[in-house]
Amino acid sequence: MSSKKIFVNNFHHDDNFDRRDFLKAISLSAAGIGMSNVQAVSAKTPEVDKSQSKMFQLARPLKVKPVLVYHMYKRQEKTTWRQWGGHHSERDIDKEVKQINAELAKLADKAEFKLDIMKVDRVNSDEAVTKALKDDCDMYLVYGAGAGGPGIYNFKWIEAFVNSGKPNVMFLRHKSGPISLLYETVHPYFLRKGKDEYVQKNLTIDDVVVDSYDQLLWRLRAWRGLLNTKGARIIAVGGAGSGGLPHVCPASAKDIWNLDIVTVDDMKFKERITKAHADSKAVKLAQQQMDEYLKKGVVSVKTKKEYICNAFILANVLKDVMRENNTNAATIKNCMSYGHIARTTPCLALSLINDDGLMAFCESDFSVIPAGMLLSNISGKPVFLNDPTFPHDGVCTCAHCSSTRRLDGVNLEPVKIVTHCESDYGAAPKVLFSKGQRITNLVPSFSGEKWVGFTGKITDHPDYDICRSQFDCTIEGDWQKLLREMRGFHWITGYGQYLNEVGYALSKVGIEWLNVSV
Repeated sequence: MSSKKIFVNNFHHDDNFDRRDFLKAISLSAAGIGMSNVQAVSAKTPEVDKSQSKMFQLARPLKVKPVLVYHMYKRQEKTTWRQWGGHHSERDIDKEVKQINAELAKLADKAEFKLDIMKVDRVNSDEAVTKALKDDCDMYLVYGAGAGGPGIYNFKWIEAFVNSGKPNVMFLRHKSGPISLLYETVHPYFLRKGKDEYVQKNLTIDDVVVDSYDQLLWRLRAWRGLLNTKGARIIAVGGAGSGGLPHVCPASAKDIWNLDIVTVDDMKFKERITKAHADSKAVKLAQQQMDEYLKKGVVSVKTKKEYICNAFILANVLKDVMRENNTNAATIKNCMSYGHIARTTPCLALSLINDDGLMAFCESDFSVIPAGMLLSNISGKPVFLNDPTFPHDGVCTCAHCSSTRRLDGVNLEPVKIVTHCESDYGAAPKVLFSKGQRITNLVPSFSGEKWVGFTGKITDHPDYDICRSQFDCTIEGDWQKLLREMRGFHWITGYGQYLNEVGYALSKVGIEWLNVSV
């Protein structure tokens, strides 16, 4: 049994063929953004699944291997011969497997991302463990009906999965079916090994779910985001930097996240932009893309159309470089240094790339980029890298001159096309964020070793004399603690509520996490 299959794999262990297919697939989007290779252009916009984000449409499923661990006890006279648990025969196991299949089918249908649920393995022997461990999967879902054979302390079969090097989540039954043995024993004897301190390193209390598939789903969502982020490749035009001083890439970007940061030489990138402007086909393509874009929710234009067209040329060049480097993520370090060469600012170009289901970040700030990649990979939605303000009275303002419009992953928010704020030049989107929208905000430190998070609600998209895309929002929870604990500079904002997933993922990589909205 499995969910509907998707053929593109963008996990950190993907092969190059899959990455190329991914970037080829997104080259023509509903937003009208295409590859700069004009020979590949079609005037027809491909159909898209309106119910699912563009990022999740193009992504490989999370491949989950469910294993049912149990032991059949033999009756002995006048002595204790069995442990807790509601499975007493192979017929009971047959019913359990059938129930698991039905439950996981519903889970796959409910999930907004692609899940490939593999065949449930019955594990009641060393041989069954060995067989299950050979299967190609991203993670194990362990049903702890029993342990690893007779005896309350025997967990060798479960230990084999937990120590496999792959993620594990354990599902236990209380009221959802025949009660699980590990509902009793997982805490004192598996996690603590009969001691008062936790001993088990590869499974924690946060990895154990009782009865609730909703609780399981957000953990799978978190693991999907983490697996997509760790080891991911990103191109950095002009090199990697930080929002702090000195402007060097934080060690955490490589040490914690193992990001493969590919530096793209400034001069070579500028040469490609110049070449594209001299290519009549590339210019014609950009003009066609601009015309389509301006029909889709653009409220007003208060800048020169040539700047908008040039933004499409720049976006196409950057997407070509991304495709050549087999990545779906990019950042530009010295944005305004491209003003003369690109004949516009990068603000709108980066917005277009994000709208197309890729990731594009301003300023090459690797203090915050991992947060943007993680939240985007968890939610399946493009995120907004922004400059925050001073929290006060439970509110704050966030702004930047580049923002995606496809903040829910599917629909384009209305937008005004204006100039870049500080230069009053080029093309930048003033996105009209949805009032009342619930959001997640992530506040990473300059070192990347501590993150603060909170949820809030957008109350307005005002017209302050600050970066063009801007919103006022509430701060749910202890706003004074946020004020005291703020680190770093840039924040990441995403539509929806994902603090559970973010905190869970960060616990797996050793980053200190403070949720001020609890």
